[in-house]
Amino acid sequence: MKTVLIVDDQPGIRLLLKEVFTKEGYQTVTAGSGLEAIEKVQESPPDLVLLDMKIPGMDGIEILKRLKNNNPSIHVMMMTAYGELDLIRESINWGAEHYFTKPFDVFEVRDAVKQLLDQ
Repeated sequence: MKTVLIVDDQPGIRLLLKEVFTKEGYQTVTAGSGLEAIEKVQESPPDLVLLDMKIPGMDGIEILKRLKNNNPSIHVMMMTAYGELDLIRESINWGAEHYFTKPFDVFEVRDAVKQLLDQ
């Protein structure tokens, strides 16, 4: 069973995405902070991380860098409420494979994750 880690400081987004990916048959884990996400990845690396760009305490780029430095093959998709092209480019340069702008279409996110994990 493939595992998806959802990292977002907003509980409602974590809950929504957890429900979507659980229904799709994925094991789904959530984290509300960067440190929690890094700890969960170290304990049991997921197949994919859905990572919010703006999280208090540690931004998504810093989390992405740490995840990729520890596990270069980990799949990461970014979520952002801000259409900041510089941050999006930087995240892609650090290995993010896709990004979604909030508010996102949950079916688009689901389909992108399925496409990546089911190949």
